[in-house]
Amino acid sequence: MGEKAGRRRPGPLAGLLVAVVVAAGCMGGGLDQGEPEQPGPRPNGPAASPGADSTRADGTTSVAEFKQDFSDAVGIAERYWTDRFRASGKQFQPIRRVVPYTRSGEVSCGGEGLPRNNAVYCSAGDFIAYDVNWSVGAFRQVGDAFLFYLLGHEYAHGVQVRLGIRYNFTIQQELQADCMAGAYIGDNVRSGTLTLAEGDLDEFREGLLAVGDDPNQPWFAEGSHGTAEQRTDSFFRGYENSLDACGLG
Repeated sequence: MGEKAGRRRPGPLAGLLVAVVVAAGCMGGGLDQGEPEQPGPRPNGPAASPGADSTRADGTTSVAEFKQDFSDAVGIAERYWTDRFRASGKQFQPIRRVVPYTRSGEVSCGGEGLPRNNAVYCSAGDFIAYDVNWSVGAFRQVGDAFLFYLLGHEYAHGVQVRLGIRYNFTIQQELQADCMAGAYIGDNVRSGTLTLAEGDLDEFREGLLAVGDDPNQPWFAEGSHGTAEQRTDSFFRGYENSLDACGLG
């Protein structure tokens, strides 16, 4: 995403994501890990606030580029949700921290160590944590557009906590977060903050098809995220129709 120059072609997308995401059991959970708590004061420091002119071109696959793109995604999410809350007369408190980790159990959520090959929002502590090695691998083989989806989905879980949204079934929480991630990306494309390049929409679509639940998994099972078709439909409803499609009330 951003202004592309010499865009790389996606690699073996489905194979990569099925191998690491499905094996991890969760790509975007978090609300079931620890008890929800109100977000506390955020540490002082400058918040990233990139725009279209600072969201970088996608010319390499370096770790430095990954860090910049991930930082851009976080900053754009903070600004997006701050603006949406302000428009409804509310104040938004950004998610407290975004924490990379490299080893299983290195970061804990609600007293439980997080596994490798995963990304979660932890409501007990109000932070997003992600396995940086897995994320860089996905970034290199899938592309940066899907990275914005990953961050957008996890950030949506933090917004759900702030709005007091709780569902009886995990799948409801997850599909709504997919829709909210789609709205976050689609609205920023329409505003000119993000620029899609050729292949980005296919990157979202193919990635979502790859991370759907096993067709044999009951929809009501704890940890269910939705089938490939459900996740794709939810994301693109938000992408095309903004937050009105996401059932936020």
